[in-house]
Amino acid sequence: MVDLVVNYDTLHQLYRAYMPFIKPAGLFVATTESHFLGQELTIAYRLPSSSQVNEFKGTVVWINPIGASGGRPAGIGIKIKTDVDSHKHHIEKLLSQQLSSADLTCTM
Repeated sequence: MVDLVVNYDTLHQLYRAYMPFIKPAGLFVATTESHFLGQELTIAYRLPSSSQVNEFKGTVVWINPIGASGGRPAGIGIKIKTDVDSHKHHIEKLLSQQLSSADLTCTM
């Protein structure tokens, strides 16, 4: 059962959601639903310019509450725990030009 579904429609949205400081990989999911640190979730997501839906199991490791500082959106950071190398490879391949950007992300 999928707990949350997210579409990253643009590379900028994906860049703002990718959490390279979470090892081995993590993604931010904007949501106003209540979650707690350590919660296990199944996430389905779609990358920009793709019709394929990807799915992984992960753990909540970050929470942005409603009204977070810096205008950051409410949501959760999920540490990817299944098929990590595949998810990380596809995301970083798309973001290869943006990973060194100084643009703000949804988390830091």
